[in-house]
Amino acid sequence: MSDDPTSDSDSDSDSGSDSDSDPDRRVERDSLGEVRVPADAYWGAQTQRAVENFPISDQRFGRRFVRALGVVKKSAARANRELDLLDDEVADAVVAAADEVIAGDHDDQFPVDVFQTGSGTSTNMNANEVIANRAAELLGAEVGDRVVHPNDHVNFGQSSNDVIPTAMHVAALTAVETDLIPALETLAAELDAKTAAFDGVVKTGRTHLQDATPVRLGQEFGGYRTQVEKGIDRCESVTPRLAELALGGTATGTGLNTHPDFPELAAEYIAAETGLPFREADDHFEAQAAHDAMSEAHGVLRTVAGSLNKIANDLRLLASGPRNGLGELEQPENQPGSSIMPGKINPVVAEAVNQVHTQVVGNDAAVSAGAAGGQLDLNLYKPVVAHNFLQSANLLANAAETFAERFVAKLKANEAHCEAAVERSMALATALNPAIGYDKASEVAKTALKTGETVREVAVEKGYLTAAEADDVLDPERMTGRGILRSDDDGDGDDDERE
Repeated sequence: MSDDPTSDSDSDSDSGSDSDSDPDRRVERDSLGEVRVPADAYWGAQTQRAVENFPISDQRFGRRFVRALGVVKKSAARANRELDLLDDEVADAVVAAADEVIAGDHDDQFPVDVFQTGSGTSTNMNANEVIANRAAELLGAEVGDRVVHPNDHVNFGQSSNDVIPTAMHVAALTAVETDLIPALETLAAELDAKTAAFDGVVKTGRTHLQDATPVRLGQEFGGYRTQVEKGIDRCESVTPRLAELALGGTATGTGLNTHPDFPELAAEYIAAETGLPFREADDHFEAQAAHDAMSEAHGVLRTVAGSLNKIANDLRLLASGPRNGLGELEQPENQPGSSIMPGKINPVVAEAVNQVHTQVVGNDAAVSAGAAGGQLDLNLYKPVVAHNFLQSANLLANAAETFAERFVAKLKANEAHCEAAVERSMALATALNPAIGYDKASEVAKTALKTGETVREVAVEKGYLTAAEADDVLDPERMTGRGILRSDDDGDGDDDERE
């Protein structure tokens, strides 16, 4: 098929005579007249007009959306065949051609820019023309013969206004379930492994970027794991709304020119094709005039992106150094970090995750604005909403997988450094409160900060605790759990338990 859909093509009704002498072009016709189309292209007149009318961004719909269009067209043909509305031979050819679209055999035949008519009519007709011409070819006819008609057969009982939002939901939910959730599960598993591996590493906690009471490195990683797990829960929570399909509403939601049983039957075929719980929309007017489900679901993607950004930022800080930063983690040496500073290693994968977050936040602004921009019986931001959603889902899936495998899995704890830093921390004085009171504990902390001594040393020097009591009360590992730490208050010679 042609890789040059935009090369020197006119849409004038008298262009047919010119094409007769041009072996690289054929004439296609629509309601506006004749159009010259690349001879080996499966698309037709309306697609070609769209290519010429929208030289906007050079961005095309990707694999997920094109596949979803194939699923919708295949399922519609199967439903219409079952309802005796399409001839079996034609329906079978449409299904076979749609299967090829689903498989990705014709991705190069979808050249229409994302920024086009707000209903996505150009892309719907692109799918109709490609499937119709390929189906005709499968029946032994010539491309362009209209043995299978793009409108009368492939688009039977449908409108761009219900096909495109249906494809949006099919693509969006498939991307979340097939790409994003498995990637997040991979990341959660790697974080869980580090939670266990780092559980015995006691380190300085930090609040307000200042020293705080000790924590275990494994506890921090457990928090990161839980963030990701809750992100998975959030992704799954939007399934019921994304599973609603607009198909069957046709132009305005009324279902004109559609068999009463078509919406439910087509949705059942889509569910069977994808393995996902798609069903007819509760209200076709809502499904076509508003895209609140897409906005809600992308809000989840934005939240997940924020979680990954927080985790990436924390790991960058914990690995900062190696000599003059926090240095509690040893980061993987993925690549040289500088073109001028020899030996420098940077947290490059984590930085990529940070940038993905920024892009997803921008996409969320576009999706939420587009979803809120519906007017009367149709939302005219369908292509941009779909494009931004699918980009976000793809970026997050790839980022989570890469982050898990090329950064988190390779992290190591600098245990000796963590232990030494905890001993120097002023925040150890917090554990003195139950033993000697807040005022004396504050005095100890200030003195230690002024003299450079440890909290333990000052508490013993001032006579507030014996050396043995200080070792008991100021045990950093005991501070990483719930309870009140006391010294041997009752004089029985045994350390009192945590209260």
